[in-house]
Amino acid sequence: MLKTRVFYALKPLVPRRLQLELRRRMVLHGKTIYASTWPIDTAAARPPTGWNGWPGGKRFALVLTHDVEHFFGQRKCLELARLEEVRGFRSSFNFVPERYPVSKALHKSLRSMGFEIGVHDYNHDGKLFSSERLFDLRAKAINRYLAEWSATGFRSGAMHHNLEWIGRLDIEYDCSTFDTDPFEPQPDGVRTIFPFQVNTKGSPKEYVEMPYTLPQDFTLYVLMKEEGPTIWKRKLDWVAANGGMALVNVHPDYMSFDGSRRGLEQYPASHYIDLLDYAYSKYGGEYWQVLPSELAHFWSKIRHKIRNVKTEAGAS
Repeated sequence: MLKTRVFYALKPLVPRRLQLELRRRMVLHGKTIYASTWPIDTAAARPPTGWNGWPGGKRFALVLTHDVEHFFGQRKCLELARLEEVRGFRSSFNFVPERYPVSKALHKSLRSMGFEIGVHDYNHDGKLFSSERLFDLRAKAINRYLAEWSATGFRSGAMHHNLEWIGRLDIEYDCSTFDTDPFEPQPDGVRTIFPFQVNTKGSPKEYVEMPYTLPQDFTLYVLMKEEGPTIWKRKLDWVAANGGMALVNVHPDYMSFDGSRRGLEQYPASHYIDLLDYAYSKYGGEYWQVLPSELAHFWSKIRHKIRNVKTEAGAS
């Protein structure tokens, strides 16, 4: 992870506009290089041995998650939740506990609407996994927030991950990985569109890992400047055809709910609305639209019937 450490050391010295331009060039170049494995890696479709399908005979699972990166993103959460609620969807919202003042009133409102709260990293500085000592120190604080927020799920910043270390958190599930995404700082995809159980070495604790399987909105709309959700729809169709888990991570920070005002790192909220409407119109009644905690309970219950259990968690 040396390159990651260097990047985060230099990041404060580089203007944000230049950061984005450099990343855009790298991503657009990589889009051609990785065309055979992104956004679809066909090897990820293989179901776990012993897999008997989703509850109620549903064709696939649909999981909506949101990482709230900054305080201004927090101010958009209720608007995002309402546009999902009116369409019959529910999602999880993950907040960064040590980056901005997190609103307890917002948590209460979201929960009253049937949404879920999770913890997103510690302070999102890119250093969570820089050393085991630092991780263990921050893990104590993260566990306090998990308890305080009655949260059972976690996702690290920038999708950095060490599955063994993450097992030290008091969680039922983690969402810090992806099936395929060569554009992330730690690009080692888990190559599955299904959840999997993680057993950490020397510990009786288990948790469910849920990779995101639809590309992140930041990658599509801020870096690639896609004009609509075509890639999202294509990937959703492929996941549905293979009976997997369609898990998407959308950031309220980057969404513009007023089409007449678009910032440097914003895209129209209509792209996400289009995805939801597409899922409902094409697959209504065929998907299990589920909160991450509910999916974790289901997967933990059937863990002995399937054989995708990770006995030695990756420590990359």
